[in-house]
Formats: sequence, C-alpha cells, structure tokens
Amino acid sequence: METITPVERTLTQSDHLRLTRLLAQQRHQLPGVEALRDMLDTSDVVASRAVPSSVVTMHSRVLLEDPVRGGMPFQLTVCYPEEADPAAGAISVLSPVGAALLGLCVGETARWSTPGGEGAARILSVLFQPENGGEGAA
Repeated sequence: METITPVERTLTQSDHLRLTRLLAQQRHQLPGVEALRDMLDTSDVVASRAVPSSVVTMHSRVLLEDPVRGGMPFQLTVCYPEEADPAAGAISVLSPVGAALLGLCVGETARWSTPGGEGAARILSVLFQPENGGEGAA
C-alpha cells in the first residue's frame, strides 16, 4: 500500500512546513505517510507567491481523468486529514491519492498503489489554488 511518487515535485514553503509538522505528529503508519516523507525530502520548495498556478498545492481543487478507464472527468480537493470527506471529494494528503497528487502539475499523471490495486489520474486542470486566490491554470 505504497504511493508511487515521481522525483520532481513543487511544494510551497508553507505547505512543506505544515506537512513536516503533520508527519512529526503521526503515530501510525498510514498508506501515504512514507511517500509523503520521501516527497518532502526531494521536493523543490518555493515561496507561495512564486508557485505556478498549474501546481497542485494543499487545498487545491483539481479536475482529473482516469487515463486507463477513461470516463467522465472528476474533481478532488487535497486537504489535511481532519478536513477529509471523500464522499464530497475532499481527500487527505496522507491518503495514497492525496500524496500522489500533491506537487504535480497540469498534464502530469499521479500514480498510487492500494490494497485494492493500482490507480492513476491525469491532472486536466487546477480549478482552484489558494496561492492564486482563485482560478488556476488549465
């Protein structure tokens, strides 16, 4: 149950700091935790005002598609564990899907693994990114 993460990710300084603190508080080994630890160690960290609008940051709402199964595009928001509500599309950054999306750009494909199998989603658009105060890049 490991999240597959690419080497190159972009995180804001504030997201990096908050996620580092969050992981320091984790007593249980959740599925996305180890991948998130690795990502924090290898990410390109930038000031919030310098992050491109096409990058998935914390609280970004993204439009995704399954590159294998196709189907209708769907939306997810990457959030902190206490804010997660999967039925409403709010997924924890500590989940395999949330950890796989964070720091990627529009056009890239997030890939993850769970006990239920492999998953993937291509990022079609960042619909909202807090650092840009509104609509992101398509």
